[in-house]
Amino acid sequence: MVPISPSLAQEAEPAEPVPTEPTEPAAEAPSDGLYFADVLVRGQPVFQVGSLSDLSARERADIINRRLAGVLANAEAGDRVTIERDSARNLVTLQFNNRVLMTVTDQDAQDFGASVDELAERWTERLNQTIDKPPLAIDVVQRLNGTLRQLGRNTIDHIPALVGAFVVLIVTWLIAKGVRYAAFRWAQQTEGDHNTEVLVGRLGYGGIWILGTVVALGVLGLDFGALLGALGLTSVAIGFSLKDVLSNYISGVILLAARPFRIGDQVVIEDYEGTITQVQLRATTMTTYDGSVVYIPNQEVFQASVINHTASALRRSAVMVGIDYDADIAKAQRVIEQAVFQAKGIQPEPRPEVLVRELAASTVNLEARFWVKSRKADFLESTSIVTQAIKEALETADIEMPTEIYTLAFRNAPISLPGGGSSKITLTAEAGEE
Repeated sequence: MVPISPSLAQEAEPAEPVPTEPTEPAAEAPSDGLYFADVLVRGQPVFQVGSLSDLSARERADIINRRLAGVLANAEAGDRVTIERDSARNLVTLQFNNRVLMTVTDQDAQDFGASVDELAERWTERLNQTIDKPPLAIDVVQRLNGTLRQLGRNTIDHIPALVGAFVVLIVTWLIAKGVRYAAFRWAQQTEGDHNTEVLVGRLGYGGIWILGTVVALGVLGLDFGALLGALGLTSVAIGFSLKDVLSNYISGVILLAARPFRIGDQVVIEDYEGTITQVQLRATTMTTYDGSVVYIPNQEVFQASVINHTASALRRSAVMVGIDYDADIAKAQRVIEQAVFQAKGIQPEPRPEVLVRELAASTVNLEARFWVKSRKADFLESTSIVTQAIKEALETADIEMPTEIYTLAFRNAPISLPGGGSSKITLTAEAGEE
């Protein structure tokens, strides 16, 4: 028998009091509800210890774990856990490099149904096996086993909080569905635009879920200060990395709320013209008049100048026509105005009008203005009908629509013309020809 030195006894006593004689197990339950706690080596549970008369199982295990961590930090290869017996007090201590790790008492022997010596031998063997670096597969299995056990104990400890958080999430889901339905119905009655209705419903649904998630995390005991700090740093990093994506989504929300156009509107956005077929949070889909489908990011749509041709039911068109300088302008205006009135698809109000627009080189240009339906097909068809009607009406009224006339003067080289005459030649050419 190796006697325990006074210094070792003094080191052991403050942390784990040693009973002077065997005691019976306490009749009442421990204050923390735990009868046994794990002794850990490098995070792996090795065995369990019970409580003593004035020390709970968790407190006792924490003391032993702290001692093990301290001695293992300075351990060398070949160091082993040894047993030191105190026959006078019927106690056995487990030591490592002459430092007391723990005391095995009669209480422990009664708890595990073995003698003090047998239990000390068993615990010493397990400690030495764990301290010796095991093969990788065994180490992985031990660590996995310890993690699962710890997870199971934590789950049991947090069952009330988990149940409370689950109930909060269920209530949040029910409230979110109700809010989404109510917001959608309200938007249907007030807005009348399907995309805005969907947006209002989704915003209400998402808002309730955010609030419910925060409450559920609070039930689980989350520190909101740490959460807000982490969210602040995370949001900054996400904002920089996803700047363009977030900009498209925010622009989509603004477009759906402001509604500069609706589904089916015919608009011009920068170099694209066509019919809006879909407005999503990320992009706007347009079908051009030649059948192509264009996806325009909402950020570009938001920053561009948008021309909405169908925002109003009617749209003004115009046709330019040139008459001879010798023609009666007032008569030509009456003829053109009557032809426009009689054309198919022309709106009587606002009234069509014919204005003298320009005195060109060889013609007096008149502009006929009239209102038609704003849809592209109606606009083109009505403008074509009016153009044809004006041309035919002027021809019937014997009003000349001359082509462009060019006069060439040969100053330095007079040309002798048959039968005499001036050195000037008047050429008549169709507009656009060379």
